Parts: sequence; structure tokens; C-alpha cells
Amino acid sequence: MTSQEINSYTGPLADLVQRLAETFIAENSSPPEWIVAAPGRVNLIGEHIDYNDGFVLPMAIERYIVIAAAKSDSDEAVVNLRSVNMDQVAQLDLTKVPEPSLPPKWHSYIEGVFAGFMKKIGADASSKLPAMNLLLESNVPLGGGLSSSAALEVATATLLEAVTGVAMGLDEKALLCQKAEHDFAGVPCGIMDQFSSVFGQENAFMLLDCRSQELKHVPFSSDNISVLITNTNVKHELSGGEYGQRRSQCDSALKKLGADSWRNVTMAQVEAAKDQLGDVEFRRARHVVTEIDRTWKAAKAIESGQWDELGEMMYASHASLKDDYEVSCEELDLLVELANSIGSQGGVYGSRMTGGGFGGCTVTLVESTKVAEVTAEMEKQYQEKTGIEPHSFASRPAIGAHRIK
Repeated sequence: MTSQEINSYTGPLADLVQRLAETFIAENSSPPEWIVAAPGRVNLIGEHIDYNDGFVLPMAIERYIVIAAAKSDSDEAVVNLRSVNMDQVAQLDLTKVPEPSLPPKWHSYIEGVFAGFMKKIGADASSKLPAMNLLLESNVPLGGGLSSSAALEVATATLLEAVTGVAMGLDEKALLCQKAEHDFAGVPCGIMDQFSSVFGQENAFMLLDCRSQELKHVPFSSDNISVLITNTNVKHELSGGEYGQRRSQCDSALKKLGADSWRNVTMAQVEAAKDQLGDVEFRRARHVVTEIDRTWKAAKAIESGQWDELGEMMYASHASLKDDYEVSCEELDLLVELANSIGSQGGVYGSRMTGGGFGGCTVTLVESTKVAEVTAEMEKQYQEKTGIEPHSFASRPAIGAHRIK
């Protein structure tokens, strides 16, 4: 990018785009031919039900992965990759479709997208994909449950569309990226993360039906409300395969209930089958059924501007994740308690853990004029009680993956 092009770009991405373009020029002695961006996401409500036919209510956040690229002068059909954040390099051979390798590496997500895209375009892959230099940088916090991996996958797919002129449908792109994470990172994720990064819109949440893959944008036009994301900066390493364990417990409970989908199960049925389910599966089932209901109602509350009602649902969601699904931790619980103690009189409507759990982030609904005050108070008390410095930022719903140059 020329200085004029860099300076003409405005918005939340401006600093990141300018810095990356300048770094690319410094390292390659020429400007990038393509620049693309894809956002991370935060889920307002609807946790651990994406793989249980539920609803989720995420938004793309104003934190992005940006990739700058240009054709290289190399005679070899290779893509040279460099991550600014990790200060690591890798190389991808374009003469063959990449294969998964274990353990996954930072560039495995990129390889997975290349593999899916090369299979899509078939025999023309080698002629349509030139030797390239790729440079990427991110301001999506890593390890905080804000889907930095999905952002990397979606940014890569968006770049490949730009380079080849082969456009994918939005659903198709999201599903290709999900498959990349399944096959190359070994993570059996649901569809929420990639769909959020692809379909994000400014000033709108996304109500995603994880059974039908139908997505509805829910307008969030009030400038008086902000979404505060606070990273505990902890991630507890667990040895029991808790994610897979929760999925199998839900599958077992659903089978005992004699239903083919959690969408067809009521709390009355769960209560009636309490003895048959046993304590653990009963609590897992109660979370799934109540969280599906909460998420649907939360979308309605946003549409009607019922922020107090939405906040109560967020607190109820956290309690369910803590007690029934058992995926929270002391640090997450502390942040939610701190938000609750500030309360509506201090500008806080509601708060809950977001993401897979056992660490990561909370999401808090705050009056926009009180964000700085609430952030300072929560961070101060959290650090005093844990000795850990948290990281917070407020975001509006942001635009999804797009080409910048």
C-alpha cells in the first residue's frame, strides 16, 4: 500500500492495517497486492449448546486478524508465511494438497484452509495459486475464547478468494473453515465461530440456529449500551477430556429421554426423567434446555431494548454453566460477582462467562458512559483478589471478513 492508501483507510482496523502494510514493505521491498481482515467473536449468550442443536447469539468484535500478501519472485511453488505476533515462519508447498500433521502447529489452520480450497478448485489449483509471501498480524487476544483460530481460517479463505477470483458462498466459506479446524487442528468445534467471523455485521448480533444453520441478524442500534469483554488471563489445563465428556453426557441424556433433538425436549420431561438420568446427566440436560430457551428470549429482549431482562438472563446463564454444566472456574466466577456487585446503579446490566470455560473471558453489558469506571473497578478488585492482571476492552458488533485491498 502507498502512504496515501494507508492514510485513507479509517475505522477500528486503521492502526493494524497501516502497521502491517509498512512491515510488509520493509520485509519485501514492495507493497502487498492484497490485504484482508477477519474478526474474532464474543458470544453474548448460548454456551455449550451449539453442538446440542441450540441457538447462539454472538457478535463479531472489533479485533481482527489481518493478512497482507503479494506474489513472490520464487521459482518454487511455495507460500512463505510469517506471523508477526509469534515471530515464526513456515512454508507451504503448492504442488500438493496439504495433509494434517500432529501435533497441530500455528500454521495448521492456514494449511487446512488451503487444503479445502485447493480441493474445491481442483486441477486448476496450481495455476490459480501463485507463489506468495504472506504476513499476518492479529489484535484478537490469544487463548481468551474469542476465536482467534476461526479468524485466522476465515481471513485465509478470504485471501484465497481475492488471489484467485474464485468467490465462495458465505455458508460455504464458513463450513470450509470449520472443516479445516476439525481436520488440521483436531478440534471438533461447532459452526458458531466461523459463521460469526464470516457473517458479522456492524451494530447487529447474530442469532444462529445451530440445527438448521439459519442465521438472523438482531439489530443492536443503541449507542447507550456497550459490550465489555474481560480476560481473566488464566486457562486451566484439564486432564479429563472435559469437552468430550460433556458432549457424551448430553448425548447419553438425550437418548434416555427418547428424543432426537434437544429442541424437542421440555424441562417437564427432564424433571420427569430425573431418576433415570442420574444427578450429572440431569444437570447437563437442565443446562441445555434452559440455555436454549434463554438464548431465544435474549434475542427478543435485544429487539425490544429490555436490557434489565437481558442482564438477568446473562446472570442465569452463568449460574447454569457454573453449577449444572460445571465449566466455569474461580476467576470467571469472581469477575461475574464483581460485575453483579457494581450492579445496575453502577451501570452494569448483566455478566457471564463466554466461550468454552475453565478460564478465558467474561462478557458484561454496561452503560456506555460507565464503561471506563466499571472497567477500572473490576480490574482493580480482580487483581487485588487474584494477583493476576486482567485485560479488558469494549466493543460494538463489527463487520465480518472482508477484503481491504
